[in-house]
Amino acid sequence: MKAVTWHAIGDIRREDVPDPRISQPYDAIVRITASAICGTDLHFVRGTMPGMREGRVLGHEAVGVVEEVGPGVRNLRAGDRVVAASTVACGFCAYCRAGCYAQCDNANPGGPLAGTVFFGGPEAAGGLDGFQAEYARVPYAHVGLVPLPDTVDDGQAVLLSDIYPTAWFGGRLAEVGAGDTVAVLGGGPVGQAAVACARLQGAGRVLLVDSLDDRLDLARRQHAETVNFNEEDPVEAIRELTGGIGVDRVIDAVGVDAQHPAHGPAAVSDEERAQFERESRQAAPERRPDGDTWVPGNAPSQAARWAVQAVAKAGTIGTVGVYPPQVTSYPFGEAFMKNLTLRTGNCHHRRYLPELVSLVATGALDPSPLITQWPDTADVIDAYASFDRRESGWTKVALDFGGEDGMPHGFGRTAGSGAATTAGS
Repeated sequence: MKAVTWHAIGDIRREDVPDPRISQPYDAIVRITASAICGTDLHFVRGTMPGMREGRVLGHEAVGVVEEVGPGVRNLRAGDRVVAASTVACGFCAYCRAGCYAQCDNANPGGPLAGTVFFGGPEAAGGLDGFQAEYARVPYAHVGLVPLPDTVDDGQAVLLSDIYPTAWFGGRLAEVGAGDTVAVLGGGPVGQAAVACARLQGAGRVLLVDSLDDRLDLARRQHAETVNFNEEDPVEAIRELTGGIGVDRVIDAVGVDAQHPAHGPAAVSDEERAQFERESRQAAPERRPDGDTWVPGNAPSQAARWAVQAVAKAGTIGTVGVYPPQVTSYPFGEAFMKNLTLRTGNCHHRRYLPELVSLVATGALDPSPLITQWPDTADVIDAYASFDRRESGWTKVALDFGGEDGMPHGFGRTAGSGAATTAGS
């Protein structure tokens, strides 16, 4: 089968790989009808998340049709249309039963202390092949695969595999509630989804910080108040918009590949630049840029610093942007002096997936406008490069594998659209 594979930092390919097979009782084989490219995938190519095995199939977002199930999978059958949770969980350990699926005791071959397992990631994260392929093996499929109604199409559903659960989780970490003023750092896919999720969770105002015009425009379509960090100091702007107090909650949807301002009033000093360069080398000690492609972020702690500075005293920060283990810089002292609550971690996808599927099916949420590109899978490597360079119009990239029993993009919108949708309509 055809798949997108990782071979080295700066080296990904579309090539033939062996078809997956059932190997455990709780496995299922899924024929992928839609997948997507995520910012996390870029970490592997840029070098900010180590430990990948050569030949690993990339991707952790998928919609598909069940082809075959193991004897332990009793709630699914061949022909079922499903969305896959990006992280893997057994469903019966104490952590899964508490809803902390990302900390499952049994999913990681390394044991209970080994950490989160997700598809298409490094060996430490389970060493599983991912979803940017024609077929995939899904362990613990009775938990990780969620059935889809006909009112949810592939374009909507693929965003529920990772992006929207992560954004929803970010709101929960930040403790977003009725009337809160929320700042979202980062206007990429998770940041855009976080605007809609914060609204659904009761936020009174949502501010979004980024520097790219197309991302800021998409946020404005959701009626977020936008701040361009290349044109104004984002911390000062947020304070001005909140009467000098700061926001109640911050969702950091950026993580390790943050960029410092290129110009404007927030441009960094020589001392800050030197500090960021040290952090960047720590975050990505090995890198193989190709011109302006596959370049790690130049300021790994920038979003974290702005989050701590922009939130009000006794406020809460929820961090869902990825910070891998080698990153150790965080403004903890400043956060301590402000009595901040800091919450972070990998999303418990399976905890939120069923509710999000229901929200889309009933028309309360329509995530599909977030997808800005549907390239042909034959052009996926070029699509990776455009997404990596943050080119205009490449906010979120979905991959249509097509095939029988898929749900064409656009069909599910017959369910209607709610006031908190990505489009803001």
